[in-house]
Amino acid sequence: MNARTTRVLVVDDDVEIQQLVRILLSRRGIETIAAESAAEASRILSAPPLPDLLILDLVLPQVSGMEYLKRLRATPAFDHLPILVLSSMVDTETIRTALNNGADRYLTKPYIANNLVSIVQDMLKTGRLVRS
Repeated sequence: MNARTTRVLVVDDDVEIQQLVRILLSRRGIETIAAESAAEASRILSAPPLPDLLILDLVLPQVSGMEYLKRLRATPAFDHLPILVLSSMVDTETIRTALNNGADRYLTKPYIANNLVSIVQDMLKTGRLVRS
């Protein structure tokens, strides 16, 4: 294991969700950085190092999380960035669309804290599983 801290970018306009995710992951030694919009997330992603994982809400101001997901997956620099969608949108069509647009996993809000932590840890271990 390298000495670099594992970093997760949380993109959610709900500051309380950002703080909760930060608390849960920091207990596992995972650093979190947060963005409240796609534009803010893009600024963070434009400066190295890339985070090890991105947690993305679908309901964001200006640019939706779904649109941002499509933009990220259309950018080769983010091919290997695992993306977990964490959203209150629970309909199967939205979930299917997010997965088809490049999300690696989908977790609905409200979520059980242990589920979020175990999914994040699993995704950090396995990385991006590129579907054919």
